[in-house]
Amino acid sequence: MGVKKMKTLNSTILPLTYLGNIFYYAHLIQGGCTIDIHSNYIKQTYTNRCSILTTNGIQDLTIPIIKPKEKTPIKDIQISTHDNWQQLHWRTIQSAYNSTPFFEYFCDDYAPFYQKKWSFLLDFNLEIQQKTIELLNISELDFYLSDTYVEHSNFNTKDLREVINPKKFNVTLYNNLNTPYYQIFDQKFGFTPNLSIIDLLFNMGNEAKLYLKTITN
Repeated sequence: MGVKKMKTLNSTILPLTYLGNIFYYAHLIQGGCTIDIHSNYIKQTYTNRCSILTTNGIQDLTIPIIKPKEKTPIKDIQISTHDNWQQLHWRTIQSAYNSTPFFEYFCDDYAPFYQKKWSFLLDFNLEIQQKTIELLNISELDFYLSDTYVEHSNFNTKDLREVINPKKFNVTLYNNLNTPYYQIFDQKFGFTPNLSIIDLLFNMGNEAKLYLKTITN
């Protein structure tokens, strides 16, 4: 399992994400995906934002970045050191999920990501993604990093860069995403679909992988 440079563009193009949502991981674990790291950074996307479910409802966790002076490829985006975002994110995750069935099994795997200092968003996102793939018990999974900007998809490629976007994604169009799994706050809010992958992991544990495989069937 590991990240490789792009060999051929014949599968799925995905954006870079921070603890991507369930739809994202359902496609990622199929393997052979290309992650676009050369597109210019755009604000208010999942590149540096994820959505979790807390006692107050859906909450977005956003990694602060050093504001680029001009159009900047995602691979060159730097994380800001001015805000104590790591402590804030981890406290919020703990508060939201410490009562879930599997938080204690996975918390020690995620905690170090919120202690180590990171310079580039790309490095943080890829490292925490690799750890998540490991916790999903996915083996022999390869995905590729684009080595240049990837033009819009050809007939061999499924381009999900614009689809996996908080402003554009319509969850009601995907019936499988609306199939409930256990959530700690379901009695309060009802089922909330397509949250960050950690919502599925902390609530469902080893069954998370099985749920993901139903999404793209």
